[in-house]
Amino acid sequence: MPTTAPPTESYRHSEWLASTELPTTHGVFSMHVFRTTVPSASQGFQEHVALVYGATEGVAGLPVRVHSECLTGEVFGSLKCDCRDQLDLALSEIVRLGAGIVLYLRQEGRGIGLANKVMAYQLQSQGHDTVDANRLLGLPDDARSYEMVPEMLAHFGVPSIRLMTNNPDKLAKLTGLGVKIDGCLPVITTPNTHSIGYIRAKRQRMGHALPDVPGPGKTK
Repeated sequence: MPTTAPPTESYRHSEWLASTELPTTHGVFSMHVFRTTVPSASQGFQEHVALVYGATEGVAGLPVRVHSECLTGEVFGSLKCDCRDQLDLALSEIVRLGAGIVLYLRQEGRGIGLANKVMAYQLQSQGHDTVDANRLLGLPDDARSYEMVPEMLAHFGVPSIRLMTNNPDKLAKLTGLGVKIDGCLPVITTPNTHSIGYIRAKRQRMGHALPDVPGPGKTK
């Protein structure tokens, strides 16, 4: 049975906690940790990260990637998704552009949690795509919440952003929360044989602005 997905209305308030310089393979970022009150979470809160590069205060149209945690891809190197590739591309592009922010949100599996994500992976191995796998578990296609984003951006004095995304739903949700978005910057990565089905499903079933993925076979 699936575990309960966190309710999207449960976020209350985000506060800045700490920061440090963080040298990475892409460049030297300033890493900031925020705590967001989430009554439904086991600890009553979640901690999110902002990776900041260059001068951001007062910069209109600042490149910003709002990225959700993916333990399997970003820690274990799973080839089933493009999460790690998108994160690396966003960090690299921000350095190339001279300034920007990656907001790294701790909401695994498009917000359904790690256990549910693994259950969904098992269903995908049986031929279901990422959308149908969630639905078979009685879970939403995308349970992510972005209520913490306006407060995190406000902390850095960012008046408007260029959102680094291919996802129209993310654009709509952030706009609905009052984030001023001047446009989108695509984050296009190269699929591998394990991720082709997932990326095809994002394009065909979730409306992501992605190029058609070549190759035979059912969307997985």
